[in-house]
Amino acid sequence: MKFFATLSSALEYSKHGMIEEWVHLFLNDEGNNIPFSDGLKLEKRYFIGPIEIPLSILSRCCGPEENMKYVIEKDGFYARVNRIYERYKRGWDMPPLIVNYNDSGFELNDGNHRYEALIKSDKARYYVIMWITGKEILDEFVQKYSQFI
Repeated sequence: MKFFATLSSALEYSKHGMIEEWVHLFLNDEGNNIPFSDGLKLEKRYFIGPIEIPLSILSRCCGPEENMKYVIEKDGFYARVNRIYERYKRGWDMPPLIVNYNDSGFELNDGNHRYEALIKSDKARYYVIMWITGKEILDEFVQKYSQFI
């Protein structure tokens, strides 16, 4: 199967039970987040998706706001958001966001700029790949959010 950094490709990988492979291919390619890929490999993770969820339940971890886990420069952040927004408006098959579900909720780990571009596009929902650490938390997710699966 040929990898592409697109939603369509992620859906195809998922259909073949290979979504974790797609995540690592993406993070090591266009996602440009090799340390995140390496960190995901440190222990057993459960991957679900791509699934379409409301964007309103996500929390960014990266951006210009002082309360972010990863604070980055404001002008650069929004310049990148605007480039993604324009690309999406032209029909780009944007890859799914990568989200961690844990005790704190839904943390957007990869796709913070894409998320903001989707918000700017007035999108209420988009596709994510959910990753979860621990069988108990996976069971909790399935119980609480089965409507998304």
